[in-house]
Amino acid sequence: MQSFSDRADVGHFIQGRRVPGTGSRTQPIFNPATGEQARTLRLGDVADVDAAVASAKKAFVAWSETPPIRRARVMLRFLELMNKHRDELAAIITAEHGKVFSDAQGEVSRGIDVIEFACGIPQLLKGDYTEQVSTGIDNWTTRQALGVVAGITPFNFPCMVPCWMFPVAIAAGNAFVLKPSERDPSAALFMAGLLQEAGLPDGVFSVVQGDKVVVDALLVHPDVKAISFVGSTPIANYIYQTGAQHGKRVQALGGAKNHMVVMPDADLDQAIDALVGAGYGSAGERCMAISVAVLVGDVADKLIPRLAERARTLIVKNGMEADAEMGPIVTRQALERIEGYIALGVEEGASLVVDGRGLKVQGHEAGFFTGGTLFDHVTPEMRIYKEEIFGPVLACVRVKDFTEAVDLINAHEFGNGVACYTRDGHVAREFGRRIEVGMVGINVPIPVPMAWHGFGGWKRSLFGDMHAYGEEGVRFYTRQKSIMQRWPESTEKGAEFAMPTAK
Repeated sequence: MQSFSDRADVGHFIQGRRVPGTGSRTQPIFNPATGEQARTLRLGDVADVDAAVASAKKAFVAWSETPPIRRARVMLRFLELMNKHRDELAAIITAEHGKVFSDAQGEVSRGIDVIEFACGIPQLLKGDYTEQVSTGIDNWTTRQALGVVAGITPFNFPCMVPCWMFPVAIAAGNAFVLKPSERDPSAALFMAGLLQEAGLPDGVFSVVQGDKVVVDALLVHPDVKAISFVGSTPIANYIYQTGAQHGKRVQALGGAKNHMVVMPDADLDQAIDALVGAGYGSAGERCMAISVAVLVGDVADKLIPRLAERARTLIVKNGMEADAEMGPIVTRQALERIEGYIALGVEEGASLVVDGRGLKVQGHEAGFFTGGTLFDHVTPEMRIYKEEIFGPVLACVRVKDFTEAVDLINAHEFGNGVACYTRDGHVAREFGRRIEVGMVGINVPIPVPMAWHGFGGWKRSLFGDMHAYGEEGVRFYTRQKSIMQRWPESTEKGAEFAMPTAK
Protein backbone atom coordinates (compact mmCIF):
# COMPACT_ATOMS: atom_id res chain seq x y z
CA MET A 1 0.00 0.00 0.00
CA GLN A 2 1.31 3.44 -0.86
CA SER A 3 1.89 5.67 2.13
CA PHE A 4 -0.24 8.70 2.91
CA SER A 5 1.63 12.00 3.08
CA ASP A 6 0.08 15.06 4.73
CA ARG A 7 1.66 17.40 2.18
CA ALA A 8 1.46 15.37 -1.02
CA ASP A 9 -0.85 16.43 -3.83
CA VAL A 10 -4.00 14.31 -3.93
CA GLY A 11 -4.63 12.67 -7.30
CA HIS A 12 -6.42 9.63 -8.68
CA PHE A 13 -6.17 5.85 -8.41
CA ILE A 14 -6.39 4.18 -11.82
CA GLN A 15 -5.20 0.75 -12.95
CA GLY A 16 -3.89 -0.13 -9.52
CA ARG A 17 -1.73 2.93 -8.86
CA ARG A 18 -1.88 6.57 -7.87
CA VAL A 19 -1.64 8.93 -10.82
CA PRO A 20 -1.77 12.75 -11.10
CA GLY A 21 -4.15 12.59 -14.05
CA THR A 22 -4.29 14.69 -17.19
CA GLY A 23 -6.26 17.65 -15.82
CA SER A 24 -4.52 20.95 -15.13
CA ARG A 25 -7.03 22.33 -12.61
CA THR A 26 -6.34 22.15 -8.89
CA GLN A 27 -8.19 22.94 -5.68
CA PRO A 28 -6.96 23.48 -2.11
CA ILE A 29 -7.80 21.01 0.64
CA PHE A 30 -8.09 22.68 4.05
CA ASN A 31 -7.68 21.53 7.61
CA PRO A 32 -10.97 22.89 8.99
CA ALA A 33 -9.62 23.10 12.54
CA THR A 34 -6.82 25.50 11.57
CA GLY A 35 -8.23 27.08 8.43
CA GLU A 36 -4.94 26.40 6.67
CA GLN A 37 -4.41 24.67 3.35
CA ALA A 38 -3.10 21.17 3.99
CA ARG A 39 -2.85 19.72 0.49
CA THR A 40 -3.73 20.37 -3.14
CA LEU A 41 -6.28 18.30 -5.05
CA ARG A 42 -5.74 17.48 -8.71
CA LEU A 43 -9.17 17.80 -10.31
CA GLY A 44 -9.92 15.21 -12.96
CA ASP A 45 -11.18 15.80 -16.46
CA VAL A 46 -13.01 13.73 -19.08
CA ALA A 47 -9.80 11.96 -20.13
CA ASP A 48 -9.26 10.75 -16.54
CA VAL A 49 -12.81 9.36 -16.43
CA ASP A 50 -12.28 7.66 -19.78
CA ALA A 51 -9.04 6.09 -18.52
CA ALA A 52 -10.65 4.81 -15.31
CA VAL A 53 -13.70 3.42 -17.11
CA ALA A 54 -11.56 1.74 -19.78
CA SER A 55 -9.43 0.12 -17.08
CA ALA A 56 -12.56 -0.98 -15.22
CA LYS A 57 -14.20 -2.37 -18.35
CA LYS A 58 -11.14 -4.49 -19.11
CA ALA A 59 -10.85 -5.74 -15.51
CA PHE A 60 -14.56 -6.59 -15.35
CA VAL A 61 -14.24 -9.43 -17.85
CA ALA A 62 -12.09 -11.64 -15.62
CA TRP A 63 -13.43 -10.34 -12.29
CA SER A 64 -17.07 -11.11 -13.15
CA GLU A 65 -16.05 -14.68 -14.05
CA THR A 66 -14.19 -15.12 -10.76
CA PRO A 67 -16.18 -17.48 -8.50
CA PRO A 68 -18.06 -15.55 -5.79
CA ILE A 69 -16.22 -17.37 -3.01
CA ARG A 70 -12.89 -16.08 -4.35
CA ARG A 71 -14.26 -12.55 -4.60
CA ALA A 72 -15.45 -12.94 -1.00
CA ARG A 73 -11.94 -13.94 0.09
CA VAL A 74 -10.57 -10.66 -1.28
CA MET A 75 -13.27 -8.85 0.70
CA LEU A 76 -12.29 -10.80 3.82
CA ARG A 77 -8.67 -9.68 3.46
CA PHE A 78 -9.88 -6.12 2.89
CA LEU A 79 -12.03 -6.41 6.02
CA GLU A 80 -8.99 -7.49 8.02
CA LEU A 81 -6.93 -4.56 6.72
CA MET A 82 -9.70 -2.04 7.43
CA ASN A 83 -9.88 -3.25 11.02
CA LYS A 84 -6.09 -3.07 11.31
CA HIS A 85 -5.90 0.50 9.95
CA ARG A 86 -9.14 1.79 11.48
CA ASP A 87 -7.55 4.55 13.56
CA GLU A 88 -5.22 5.67 10.78
CA LEU A 89 -8.18 6.06 8.45
CA ALA A 90 -10.19 7.86 11.15
CA ALA A 91 -7.34 10.35 11.65
CA ILE A 92 -7.31 11.11 7.91
CA ILE A 93 -11.07 11.78 8.06
CA THR A 94 -10.76 14.09 11.06
CA ALA A 95 -7.91 16.03 9.45
CA GLU A 96 -9.93 16.80 6.31
CA HIS A 97 -13.54 16.78 7.50
CA GLY A 98 -13.14 18.07 11.05
CA LYS A 99 -15.44 15.65 12.90
CA VAL A 100 -14.20 14.49 16.28
CA PHE A 101 -11.93 11.46 16.21
CA SER A 102 -14.34 9.16 18.07
CA ASP A 103 -17.03 10.02 15.52
CA ALA A 104 -14.62 9.26 12.68
CA GLN A 105 -13.83 5.92 14.32
CA GLY A 106 -17.56 5.19 14.45
CA GLU A 107 -17.91 6.08 10.77
CA VAL A 108 -15.16 3.63 9.83
CA SER A 109 -16.80 0.93 11.94
CA ARG A 110 -20.14 1.38 10.15
CA GLY A 111 -18.32 1.13 6.82
CA ILE A 112 -16.63 -2.05 7.99
CA ASP A 113 -20.07 -3.51 8.78
CA VAL A 114 -21.02 -3.30 5.09
CA ILE A 115 -17.72 -4.89 4.04
CA GLU A 116 -18.47 -7.75 6.42
CA PHE A 117 -21.95 -8.08 4.88
CA ALA A 118 -20.41 -8.18 1.39
CA CYS A 119 -18.22 -11.11 2.44
CA GLY A 120 -21.40 -13.21 2.36
CA ILE A 121 -21.86 -12.65 -1.37
CA PRO A 122 -21.93 -16.39 -2.30
CA GLN A 123 -25.13 -16.73 -0.26
CA LEU A 124 -26.52 -13.37 -1.39
CA LEU A 125 -26.19 -14.22 -5.09
CA LYS A 126 -28.03 -17.53 -4.83
CA GLY A 127 -31.06 -17.70 -7.11
CA ASP A 128 -34.29 -19.73 -6.96
CA TYR A 129 -34.93 -23.12 -8.55
CA THR A 130 -38.15 -24.89 -9.40
CA GLU A 131 -37.99 -28.45 -10.65
CA GLN A 132 -40.79 -29.55 -13.02
CA VAL A 133 -42.24 -26.05 -13.37
CA SER A 134 -44.10 -27.67 -16.25
CA THR A 135 -43.85 -31.25 -17.52
CA GLY A 136 -40.20 -31.89 -18.34
CA ILE A 137 -39.22 -28.23 -17.77
CA ASP A 138 -37.11 -26.76 -14.94
CA ASN A 139 -36.80 -23.02 -14.17
CA TRP A 140 -34.17 -21.16 -12.18
CA THR A 141 -32.90 -17.62 -11.68
CA THR A 142 -29.39 -16.21 -11.41
CA ARG A 143 -28.05 -12.76 -10.56
CA GLN A 144 -25.25 -11.40 -12.74
CA ALA A 145 -23.07 -8.30 -12.42
CA LEU A 146 -23.88 -5.19 -14.47
CA GLY A 147 -20.36 -4.22 -15.59
CA VAL A 148 -18.73 -0.87 -14.78
CA VAL A 149 -20.63 1.01 -12.06
CA ALA A 150 -19.87 4.32 -10.35
CA GLY A 151 -20.41 6.03 -7.02
CA ILE A 152 -20.52 9.76 -6.26
CA THR A 153 -20.20 10.39 -2.53
CA PRO A 154 -20.50 13.38 -0.14
CA PHE A 155 -18.03 15.05 2.18
CA ASN A 156 -19.75 14.20 5.46
CA PHE A 157 -18.89 10.47 5.44
CA PRO A 158 -15.79 9.98 3.26
CA CYS A 159 -15.40 6.36 4.39
CA MET A 160 -18.84 5.09 5.38
CA VAL A 161 -20.87 6.21 2.36
CA PRO A 162 -18.39 4.84 -0.23
CA CYS A 163 -18.52 1.61 1.75
CA TRP A 164 -22.29 1.56 1.31
CA MET A 165 -21.53 1.11 -2.39
CA PHE A 166 -18.27 -0.42 -3.56
CA PRO A 167 -17.91 -3.51 -1.30
CA VAL A 168 -21.30 -4.86 -2.40
CA ALA A 169 -20.77 -3.85 -6.03
CA ILE A 170 -17.31 -5.39 -6.26
CA ALA A 171 -18.23 -8.57 -4.38
CA ALA A 172 -21.13 -9.01 -6.81
CA GLY A 173 -18.65 -9.02 -9.69
CA ASN A 174 -18.72 -5.42 -10.94
CA ALA A 175 -15.85 -2.98 -11.48
CA PHE A 176 -16.30 0.27 -9.56
CA VAL A 177 -15.29 3.89 -10.20
CA LEU A 178 -15.54 6.19 -7.16
CA LYS A 179 -15.82 9.98 -7.34
CA PRO A 180 -15.37 11.12 -3.71
CA SER A 181 -16.00 14.61 -2.39
CA GLU A 182 -13.34 17.10 -3.39
CA ARG A 183 -13.42 18.51 0.17
CA ASP A 184 -12.03 15.40 1.90
CA PRO A 185 -10.73 13.07 -0.83
CA SER A 186 -7.87 11.23 0.90
CA ALA A 187 -9.88 8.50 2.65
CA ALA A 188 -10.88 7.10 -0.74
CA LEU A 189 -7.24 6.76 -1.82
CA PHE A 190 -6.32 5.13 1.48
CA MET A 191 -9.04 2.50 1.00
CA ALA A 192 -7.91 1.99 -2.61
CA GLY A 193 -4.47 1.10 -1.29
CA LEU A 194 -5.95 -1.38 1.17
CA LEU A 195 -7.98 -3.03 -1.59
CA GLN A 196 -4.81 -3.41 -3.65
CA GLU A 197 -3.02 -4.93 -0.65
CA ALA A 198 -5.96 -7.32 -0.20
CA GLY A 199 -5.35 -8.69 -3.69
CA LEU A 200 -8.05 -6.93 -5.71
CA PRO A 201 -7.02 -7.05 -9.39
CA ASP A 202 -5.93 -3.78 -10.98
CA GLY A 203 -8.77 -1.84 -12.54
CA VAL A 204 -11.59 -3.35 -10.48
CA PHE A 205 -11.58 -0.28 -8.20
CA SER A 206 -10.67 3.22 -9.35
CA VAL A 207 -10.84 6.69 -7.80
CA VAL A 208 -11.25 9.80 -9.94
CA GLN A 209 -11.12 13.07 -8.01
CA GLY A 210 -13.00 16.07 -9.26
CA ASP A 211 -16.07 18.24 -9.47
CA LYS A 212 -19.02 18.57 -11.86
CA VAL A 213 -16.77 17.85 -14.85
CA VAL A 214 -16.10 14.33 -13.56
CA VAL A 215 -19.70 13.80 -12.44
CA ASP A 216 -21.09 14.72 -15.84
CA ALA A 217 -18.52 12.55 -17.62
CA LEU A 218 -19.62 9.54 -15.55
CA LEU A 219 -23.31 10.28 -16.12
CA VAL A 220 -23.02 10.23 -19.90
CA HIS A 221 -20.32 7.60 -20.35
CA PRO A 222 -21.78 4.73 -22.40
CA ASP A 223 -19.80 2.06 -20.53
CA VAL A 224 -21.03 3.07 -17.06
CA LYS A 225 -24.09 0.94 -16.34
CA ALA A 226 -25.20 2.26 -12.95
CA ILE A 227 -24.69 5.32 -10.74
CA SER A 228 -25.12 5.53 -6.98
CA PHE A 229 -25.18 8.97 -5.37
CA VAL A 230 -25.58 10.48 -1.90
CA GLY A 231 -25.91 14.25 -1.45
CA SER A 232 -28.32 17.17 -1.58
CA THR A 233 -31.76 16.85 -3.15
CA PRO A 234 -31.22 19.25 -6.10
CA ILE A 235 -28.09 17.37 -7.14
CA ALA A 236 -29.74 13.98 -6.47
CA ASN A 237 -32.58 14.95 -8.79
CA TYR A 238 -30.08 16.06 -11.44
CA ILE A 239 -28.10 12.83 -11.11
CA TYR A 240 -31.25 10.74 -11.36
CA GLN A 241 -32.69 12.57 -14.35
CA THR A 242 -29.43 12.78 -16.29
CA GLY A 243 -28.36 9.22 -15.59
CA ALA A 244 -31.77 7.81 -16.48
CA GLN A 245 -31.83 9.79 -19.72
CA HIS A 246 -28.57 8.07 -20.64
CA GLY A 247 -29.93 4.60 -19.94
CA LYS A 248 -28.32 4.03 -16.54
CA ARG A 249 -29.68 2.42 -13.43
CA VAL A 250 -29.63 5.21 -10.82
CA GLN A 251 -29.87 5.25 -7.05
CA ALA A 252 -29.76 8.85 -5.75
CA LEU A 253 -30.15 9.58 -2.03
CA GLY A 254 -31.03 13.23 -1.40
CA GLY A 255 -31.49 15.66 1.46
CA ALA A 256 -33.29 15.54 4.77
CA LYS A 257 -35.02 17.50 7.49
CA ASN A 258 -35.21 14.97 10.29
CA HIS A 259 -37.67 15.48 13.13
CA MET A 260 -37.68 14.10 16.66
CA VAL A 261 -41.01 14.02 18.46
CA VAL A 262 -40.88 14.28 22.24
CA MET A 263 -44.10 13.10 23.85
CA PRO A 264 -45.22 14.30 27.35
CA ASP A 265 -44.51 10.84 28.83
CA ALA A 266 -40.95 10.65 27.45
CA ASP A 267 -37.91 10.36 29.72
CA LEU A 268 -36.69 13.97 29.39
CA ASP A 269 -33.11 13.17 30.37
CA GLN A 270 -32.90 10.63 27.56
CA ALA A 271 -34.64 12.95 25.11
CA ILE A 272 -32.25 15.83 25.86
CA ASP A 273 -29.22 13.55 25.50
CA ALA A 274 -30.63 12.35 22.17
CA LEU A 275 -31.26 15.87 20.86
CA VAL A 276 -27.80 17.07 21.85
CA GLY A 277 -26.00 14.10 20.29
CA ALA A 278 -28.15 13.84 17.17
CA GLY A 279 -28.47 17.60 16.62
CA TYR A 280 -24.92 18.73 17.32
CA GLY A 281 -22.87 15.58 16.71
CA SER A 282 -20.55 15.91 13.71
CA ALA A 283 -21.51 19.61 13.77
CA GLY A 284 -24.90 18.64 12.33
CA GLU A 285 -23.26 17.59 9.06
CA ARG A 286 -25.17 14.33 8.80
CA CYS A 287 -28.07 13.44 6.53
CA MET A 288 -29.57 11.70 9.57
CA ALA A 289 -28.96 14.54 12.03
CA ILE A 290 -31.98 15.69 14.02
CA SER A 291 -32.62 19.29 12.98
CA VAL A 292 -36.20 19.72 14.28
CA ALA A 293 -37.47 18.94 17.78
CA VAL A 294 -41.26 18.53 17.74
CA LEU A 295 -42.34 19.17 21.32
CA VAL A 296 -45.81 17.93 22.25
CA GLY A 297 -48.02 19.59 24.85
CA ASP A 298 -46.18 21.11 27.81
CA VAL A 299 -42.87 19.38 27.03
CA ALA A 300 -41.30 22.54 25.57
CA ASP A 301 -41.37 24.56 28.79
CA LYS A 302 -39.64 21.74 30.67
CA LEU A 303 -37.15 20.73 28.00
CA ILE A 304 -35.91 23.91 26.31
CA PRO A 305 -34.14 25.53 29.31
CA ARG A 306 -32.18 22.36 29.95
CA LEU A 307 -31.47 21.83 26.26
CA ALA A 308 -30.23 25.41 25.99
CA GLU A 309 -27.78 24.89 28.83
CA ARG A 310 -26.38 21.81 27.11
CA ALA A 311 -26.04 23.70 23.83
CA ARG A 312 -24.18 26.57 25.54
CA THR A 313 -21.71 24.23 27.23
CA LEU A 314 -20.82 22.02 24.25
CA ILE A 315 -17.09 21.36 24.13
CA VAL A 316 -16.12 22.61 20.67
CA LYS A 317 -12.48 21.93 19.76
CA ASN A 318 -10.10 20.46 17.26
CA GLY A 319 -11.60 17.04 16.62
CA MET A 320 -8.40 15.21 17.56
CA GLU A 321 -8.61 16.43 21.17
CA ALA A 322 -9.91 13.67 23.41
CA ASP A 323 -12.64 15.69 25.16
CA ALA A 324 -14.02 17.38 22.03
CA GLU A 325 -17.78 16.95 21.56
CA MET A 326 -18.00 18.92 18.34
CA GLY A 327 -15.38 19.89 15.79
CA PRO A 328 -15.28 22.54 13.06
CA ILE A 329 -17.43 22.93 9.95
CA VAL A 330 -15.89 21.36 6.84
CA THR A 331 -15.22 24.62 4.91
CA ARG A 332 -15.42 28.36 5.40
CA GLN A 333 -18.15 28.55 2.74
CA ALA A 334 -20.25 25.99 4.63
CA LEU A 335 -19.72 27.94 7.87
CA GLU A 336 -20.90 31.16 6.24
CA ARG A 337 -23.96 29.41 4.82
CA ILE A 338 -24.91 27.96 8.22
CA GLU A 339 -24.50 31.28 10.02
CA GLY A 340 -26.49 32.91 7.23
CA TYR A 341 -29.39 30.59 8.05
CA ILE A 342 -29.15 31.60 11.71
CA ALA A 343 -29.48 35.27 10.73
CA LEU A 344 -32.43 34.33 8.51
CA GLY A 345 -34.16 32.56 11.40
CA VAL A 346 -33.94 35.73 13.49
CA GLU A 347 -35.39 37.74 10.59
CA GLU A 348 -38.22 35.26 10.22
CA GLY A 349 -39.24 35.74 13.85
CA ALA A 350 -38.00 32.56 15.51
CA SER A 351 -36.74 32.93 19.10
CA LEU A 352 -32.94 32.57 19.15
CA VAL A 353 -32.35 30.85 22.49
CA VAL A 354 -28.67 29.98 21.93
CA ASP A 355 -26.55 31.70 19.28
CA GLY A 356 -23.49 29.73 18.20
CA ARG A 357 -22.15 32.30 15.76
CA GLY A 358 -18.74 33.88 16.12
CA LEU A 359 -17.19 31.11 18.20
CA LYS A 360 -13.38 31.20 18.42
CA VAL A 361 -11.40 28.23 19.65
CA GLN A 362 -8.20 29.08 21.47
CA GLY A 363 -5.18 28.18 19.38
CA HIS A 364 -7.39 27.64 16.33
CA GLU A 365 -8.73 31.14 15.79
CA ALA A 366 -8.70 30.76 12.00
CA GLY A 367 -10.58 27.47 12.08
CA PHE A 368 -14.08 27.06 10.70
CA PHE A 369 -15.89 26.87 14.03
CA THR A 370 -19.40 27.69 15.13
CA GLY A 371 -21.21 26.72 18.29
CA GLY A 372 -24.48 24.89 18.81
CA THR A 373 -27.50 27.06 17.98
CA LEU A 374 -31.03 26.59 19.34
CA PHE A 375 -34.25 28.17 18.07
CA ASP A 376 -37.68 28.07 19.73
CA HIS A 377 -41.13 28.99 18.35
CA VAL A 378 -40.20 27.91 14.84
CA THR A 379 -43.16 27.55 12.46
CA PRO A 380 -43.58 25.43 9.31
CA GLU A 381 -43.63 28.54 7.11
CA MET A 382 -40.04 29.50 8.02
CA ARG A 383 -37.16 28.62 5.73
CA ILE A 384 -35.13 27.41 8.70
CA TYR A 385 -37.83 24.78 9.13
CA LYS A 386 -38.33 23.87 5.48
CA GLU A 387 -34.74 23.82 4.20
CA GLU A 388 -31.80 21.60 5.05
CA ILE A 389 -29.23 23.69 6.94
CA PHE A 390 -26.66 20.89 7.43
CA GLY A 391 -25.10 22.44 10.49
CA PRO A 392 -25.45 22.49 14.31
CA VAL A 393 -28.77 24.34 14.30
CA LEU A 394 -31.72 22.80 16.16
CA ALA A 395 -35.21 24.21 15.60
CA CYS A 396 -37.99 23.61 18.16
CA VAL A 397 -41.59 23.43 16.95
CA ARG A 398 -44.43 23.32 19.49
CA VAL A 399 -47.52 21.21 18.75
CA LYS A 400 -50.59 20.44 20.83
CA ASP A 401 -50.84 16.66 20.39
CA PHE A 402 -49.58 13.50 18.72
CA THR A 403 -51.81 13.86 15.65
CA GLU A 404 -50.52 17.36 14.94
CA ALA A 405 -46.95 16.10 15.27
CA VAL A 406 -47.53 13.29 12.75
CA ASP A 407 -49.34 15.60 10.31
CA LEU A 408 -46.53 18.17 10.55
CA ILE A 409 -43.85 15.61 9.67
CA ASN A 410 -45.88 13.96 6.92
CA ALA A 411 -46.41 17.33 5.23
CA HIS A 412 -42.68 17.95 4.83
CA GLU A 413 -41.10 17.35 1.42
CA PHE A 414 -38.30 15.25 2.91
CA GLY A 415 -38.76 11.82 4.43
CA ASN A 416 -35.33 10.54 5.35
CA GLY A 417 -35.21 9.86 9.10
CA VAL A 418 -37.43 10.51 12.12
CA ALA A 419 -37.56 9.63 15.81
CA CYS A 420 -40.17 9.53 18.56
CA TYR A 421 -39.44 9.50 22.29
CA THR A 422 -42.22 7.95 24.37
CA ARG A 423 -42.93 5.29 26.98
CA ASP A 424 -46.34 4.50 25.48
CA GLY A 425 -46.40 1.34 23.38
CA HIS A 426 -49.56 2.35 21.52
CA VAL A 427 -48.06 5.72 20.57
CA ALA A 428 -44.89 3.99 19.42
CA ARG A 429 -46.83 1.52 17.28
CA GLU A 430 -49.04 4.20 15.70
CA PHE A 431 -46.04 6.43 15.04
CA GLY A 432 -44.21 3.66 13.21
CA ARG A 433 -47.30 2.83 11.13
CA ARG A 434 -48.51 6.32 10.27
CA ILE A 435 -45.32 8.28 9.72
CA GLU A 436 -44.34 8.80 6.05
CA VAL A 437 -40.57 8.55 6.49
CA GLY A 438 -38.17 5.86 5.32
CA MET A 439 -36.18 5.29 8.54
CA VAL A 440 -37.90 5.46 11.92
CA GLY A 441 -36.48 5.38 15.44
CA ILE A 442 -38.52 4.73 18.57
CA ASN A 443 -36.37 6.09 21.39
CA VAL A 444 -33.50 5.85 18.89
CA PRO A 445 -32.42 9.30 17.65
CA ILE A 446 -30.41 8.31 14.55
CA PRO A 447 -32.06 5.17 13.12
CA VAL A 448 -29.43 4.28 10.51
CA PRO A 449 -30.14 0.65 9.58
CA MET A 450 -27.43 -1.94 10.03
CA ALA A 451 -25.55 -3.31 7.03
CA TRP A 452 -27.92 -6.18 6.27
CA HIS A 453 -31.10 -4.03 6.26
CA GLY A 454 -30.43 -1.16 3.82
CA PHE A 455 -30.52 2.65 3.97
CA GLY A 456 -32.95 4.99 2.23
CA GLY A 457 -35.64 7.60 2.75
CA TRP A 458 -38.98 8.46 1.17
CA LYS A 459 -40.33 11.39 -0.83
CA ARG A 460 -37.63 13.85 -2.00
CA SER A 461 -34.99 12.09 0.08
CA LEU A 462 -34.65 9.25 -2.45
CA PHE A 463 -34.71 9.17 -6.24
CA GLY A 464 -34.84 5.64 -7.58
CA ASP A 465 -36.40 2.38 -6.45
CA MET A 466 -33.78 0.69 -4.26
CA HIS A 467 -32.13 1.52 -0.96
CA ALA A 468 -28.38 1.46 -0.37
CA TYR A 469 -26.55 -1.69 0.83
CA GLY A 470 -28.29 -4.72 2.31
CA GLU A 471 -30.14 -7.08 -0.01
CA GLU A 472 -31.50 -4.15 -2.04
CA GLY A 473 -27.90 -3.10 -2.65
CA VAL A 474 -27.17 -6.54 -4.07
CA ARG A 475 -30.19 -6.27 -6.34
CA PHE A 476 -29.15 -2.78 -7.47
CA TYR A 477 -25.71 -3.97 -8.59
CA THR A 478 -26.94 -7.14 -10.33
CA ARG A 479 -29.48 -8.23 -12.97
CA GLN A 480 -31.76 -11.21 -12.56
CA LYS A 481 -31.80 -13.79 -15.33
CA SER A 482 -34.48 -16.47 -15.53
CA ILE A 483 -33.58 -19.72 -17.32
CA MET A 484 -36.09 -22.37 -18.43
CA GLN A 485 -34.75 -25.68 -19.63
CA ARG A 486 -36.00 -28.95 -21.03
CA TRP A 487 -34.35 -31.80 -22.93
CA PRO A 488 -35.29 -33.35 -26.28
CA GLU A 489 -36.62 -36.53 -24.69
CA SER A 490 -39.39 -34.55 -22.93
CA THR A 491 -40.23 -32.23 -25.85
CA GLU A 492 -43.50 -32.95 -27.61
CA LYS A 493 -43.48 -33.30 -31.38
CA GLY A 494 -44.90 -30.55 -33.53
CA ALA A 495 -44.95 -26.76 -33.44
CA GLU A 496 -46.78 -25.08 -30.55
CA PHE A 497 -48.76 -21.99 -31.57
CA ALA A 498 -50.58 -21.28 -28.31
CA MET A 499 -49.11 -19.41 -25.35
CA PRO A 500 -47.16 -21.97 -23.29
CA THR A 501 -48.84 -22.87 -19.98
CA ALA A 502 -48.02 -25.16 -17.10
CA LYS A 503 -48.94 -28.75 -18.05
